[in-house]
Amino acid sequence: MLAVNYSTIRENLKTYCDKVTDEFETVIVTRKGEKNVVLISLEEWNALQKAARNAEYLAMLDRSIEQLSSGNGQSHELIEVDDE
Repeated sequence: MLAVNYSTIRENLKTYCDKVTDEFETVIVTRKGEKNVVLISLEEWNALQKAARNAEYLAMLDRSIEQLSSGNGQSHELIEVDDE
């Protein structure tokens, strides 16, 4: 992980973008007033988004299992459908 100030990243944007995409580096862009940002590759961003969605889904499953365990589930009969 690299930390670079705003002026340096502005002057060398291509170099840092290449580090992010080619070397899988994470770059923290430091700015005045603690309004820092992070530069990551699209591949990394997509992986983080997928992990967040998976975590939400697993939390939903955990809540469902907890509801069933506490007797708050419902039972339904399956309906047969003709494939015509």
